[in-house]
Amino acid sequence: MKATIHVKADAVPRFFRPRSVPYAMRTKVDEEIDRLLKEGVISPVKHAEWAAPVVPILKPVGTVRLCGDYKLTVNTVSSLEQYPIPRMEDLFAALTGGKQFTKLDMSHAYQQILMDDESKKYLTVNTHRGLFTYNRLPFGVASAPAIFQRTMEGLLRGIPFVAVYLDDILVSGVDEEDHLQNLETVLAKLEEAGLRLRRSKCTFLEEEVEYLGHRVDAQGLHPVEKKVKAIMEAPNPTNVTELKSYLGLLNYYNTFLPNLATLLAPLRELLRQDVRWTWQKKQEEAFKKSKALLNSAEVLVHYSADRELIMSCDASPYGVGAVLSHVMDDGTERPLGFMSRTLAPAEKNYSQLDKEGLAVIFAIKKFHKYLYGRTFTIYTDHKPLISLFNEKKPIPQMGSPRVQRWAVHPSAYEYHIVYKPGKNNANADALSRLPLSEDVRESETAEQVLMIDLLDDTLVDTAKIKHWTDKDVILSQVHGYVLSGWPSVTEAPLKLYHQRREELSVRDGCVLWGARVIVPNKGREKILKVLHQTHSGMSKMKGLARSYVWWPGMDQDVEKEVQSCEECQKHHKSPPSAPLHPWEWPESPWMRIHVDYAGPFLGEMFLLIVDAHSKWMDIYPVKSATSQVTIEKLRQSFSVFGLPKMLVSDNGTCFTSAEFETFMKQNGIRHVRSAPFHPSSNGLAERAVQTFKGGMKKMKGETLQTRLSRFLFSYRITPHATTGVSPAELMMSRRLRSALDLMPRHHCWS
Repeated sequence: MKATIHVKADAVPRFFRPRSVPYAMRTKVDEEIDRLLKEGVISPVKHAEWAAPVVPILKPVGTVRLCGDYKLTVNTVSSLEQYPIPRMEDLFAALTGGKQFTKLDMSHAYQQILMDDESKKYLTVNTHRGLFTYNRLPFGVASAPAIFQRTMEGLLRGIPFVAVYLDDILVSGVDEEDHLQNLETVLAKLEEAGLRLRRSKCTFLEEEVEYLGHRVDAQGLHPVEKKVKAIMEAPNPTNVTELKSYLGLLNYYNTFLPNLATLLAPLRELLRQDVRWTWQKKQEEAFKKSKALLNSAEVLVHYSADRELIMSCDASPYGVGAVLSHVMDDGTERPLGFMSRTLAPAEKNYSQLDKEGLAVIFAIKKFHKYLYGRTFTIYTDHKPLISLFNEKKPIPQMGSPRVQRWAVHPSAYEYHIVYKPGKNNANADALSRLPLSEDVRESETAEQVLMIDLLDDTLVDTAKIKHWTDKDVILSQVHGYVLSGWPSVTEAPLKLYHQRREELSVRDGCVLWGARVIVPNKGREKILKVLHQTHSGMSKMKGLARSYVWWPGMDQDVEKEVQSCEECQKHHKSPPSAPLHPWEWPESPWMRIHVDYAGPFLGEMFLLIVDAHSKWMDIYPVKSATSQVTIEKLRQSFSVFGLPKMLVSDNGTCFTSAEFETFMKQNGIRHVRSAPFHPSSNGLAERAVQTFKGGMKKMKGETLQTRLSRFLFSYRITPHATTGVSPAELMMSRRLRSALDLMPRHHCWS
């Protein structure tokens, strides 16, 4: 059984360019692509009319989840599946007479459903490694819930005492024997279809279970207390602000609360300016009675599949809260449930934008069973969220990794997000200011970022950048605005940051733009020296810098650094007079290598070996360039990387001797020599010689071996101008750790 996506007849193909994956993140993305290819989840394609940009989401455990941003491709042109999500009454009717209950969980199981061949093309994602299409129903496709519900009902149809609601299956029976027989039939059907369960979330032969917001037992349905736990266990207000928020919640539902003014009189006394704050017995009694009223049948309603759903969210400096409500026939809102929790210590340091985003994600996760497969409206009093979480806008490319991760999560739901002024959002506001105390597991890990040695012994780390930020006139203001909110900005230096305000975040006292740390003015010269310590050119410096840091005018500062470098100008090479026909780029590392000798230079001869795929460079200092020495050094490289298919050299005597040709033939290596008097035929090696000599001439002091090691390390970790990726990453499928890794990053690199 395969899933099909039906696209409207007049749909216009849409092809989005790939997002730029930060250099420091590419290794993890490549590992995830390789894993998905190996497991058959995705397949490469050469051409596509439909392509969504891939969104790599960094998880706290250090791995990457690849998601397609389908908001503006398949979700806009596909005919939304109209298969009805079952009514609550019908589901529970199927369980009538059951004595014990088994709950089976297949969380996000629609990702296990195979796609038919015609539909796969609509699920293509564009990555830095090319186009890939999903072979299974991926996360973020709007029709996924309806497709999954139809599939599961068709699979389990006819089995008695079975209720199926998307990814939850409830099994029962008139007695234990009947129950086990039904359960065995269900498990056999799932196994036959190749669907897997999540064992940790399954419960078997229980006297009562929680299902779709209800407690189910042999006697019937009962309300679940945790839906109103946020109200019943809300702490007493400790100041006027918290009391005003709570009274705002009561006034929000005053239509359903009789004699509210009389009941709240003791609480309103504390709002008078001439009354000192003292929480006494009469206030305590009024507070308890008002909470009981909110939990009464006059206010709360049961979930209905026929009524409009509204989810109101809000965040305070120390908590998040949410209310799920139905819109009644007269237009009033009546709550289904309340949720709140306190913020973890790390979360209290979030910017207000991140706190409000956290409130939305918290609410969606808590009310998942009600929202999944339904169209609903999200109310927020924070306008920037309308852009970040907009259902018709792409996921922000320069948002912080945290915001990008959050923005992907709602894409699995069908929703509209609407701005609602704070004064009209009193129900959620009160819950965020009187949150339940809850131990929140810290999900963020402190990681640091990349180079083995710098110009001096002092490393640029988180503590230094935090200190510089605190002392910087502009960045210290930006730091405060990110956390507390931006005012109207007129000063020119702040406008550059104000334009990016929705993409700025704070971590460990440092300000970040996306995943790049913003370097204060005092540290920029030091960072430029680090980037230019081996005298790489403008393009390479910019490529390395853009993976880690940013500040206004950074590109111009990099250019000035290179232009003002005496060593760089002294050894600058003119570009070739005409372009040459290039060698073909090998498909994998170490298929074709280019070799050449440099020297005599610095009192030595140097054998250079360059891999044509990754541009990886090995350099061996030798006393003389003989065939025997050349073979010995080649064996050293081959012992690490294996035998290449082809070796390209010039016509030096060490490469044309019978001894060298015998060595090539014995190892099955095809030896190609450049044309006489045309050294450019071996241009890769010739260019490597120039790069090596230029780099070594600019580095002063220390031993020859130390300078050579410094040069090779910097060359291998810097993105190459041809491939856009560092030689180490292409050759070894990982980044080499360096001193730049000590700078602050969002978790997971972060």
